[in-house]
Amino acid sequence: MNNSIDIRKYFTPIQPNASERAENFIYQELSPALKLQKYIYCYWQFKTTEPLAEELHHIIVADGCIDIFFEMQNPQDNFVMGFCEKATDFLLSSSFNYVGVRFLPTMFSQIFNVSSKELANRFEHLANVVPSTSFFIREHIEPGNNLAEIKHIFDNYFLQLIDESNFDWDGRVYESLDIIFKNHGAVDIQKDLNPGISQRQLRRLFEFYIGDTPKTFSQVVRFQNILKAKPSNQNPKHQDLFFDLGYYDQSHFIKEFKKFHGVTPNQAFGK
Repeated sequence: MNNSIDIRKYFTPIQPNASERAENFIYQELSPALKLQKYIYCYWQFKTTEPLAEELHHIIVADGCIDIFFEMQNPQDNFVMGFCEKATDFLLSSSFNYVGVRFLPTMFSQIFNVSSKELANRFEHLANVVPSTSFFIREHIEPGNNLAEIKHIFDNYFLQLIDESNFDWDGRVYESLDIIFKNHGAVDIQKDLNPGISQRQLRRLFEFYIGDTPKTFSQVVRFQNILKAKPSNQNPKHQDLFFDLGYYDQSHFIKEFKKFHGVTPNQAFGK
């Protein structure tokens, strides 16, 4: 029985620090082929248009996803970045051109049968995790490829890979995810998630498929919904949004937001 849900319908993993175009670098996303959109959120590229004056501290916010990525000048040196429970600071050179594949939650583990827990809060050489995909990138991606060409290459590869994969649509996981997404992450894990197994068993399943606990993942989903809403201090309803999403008070919200974003809400939203 297929107990999967359309995660893409309920969840939009946002990377605001990349999405905001700056003078000397650009970020773009391309959706995969329609058949792949249940599994892959996007292919992305983050690159400089001219050398920066100095190295760039770039913050990756917590988004609940797992990414494959590589530098276009050296695609044979490719990596996978796991679920992160907090914002991560990367020091980038003054000139860079990164390309990646962002998998929707649970899908990296489903496609490659790899425990997400082993990748949590770190990045690893892809060759040590999925050597066949690392080899494919090395053999098929060339420095001169643009993102549209890379999308075509990856679409063909992942369509074949998914056709050959055996997916375990564990209803205990996906029913819990459905509740988390439909409540924008504002759930009481003990009361709202009741998949017919113990909390310890559910935690183990989430650690395998997601990379962390149901509680942490719910917090990330809640944070991502704040990013999507783009609240403003000028909007009289913005505090209602925080309370609706289960934050106890303003201090609670600011502390958790800073953990996942790396800066305070005022700094993030420019207020």
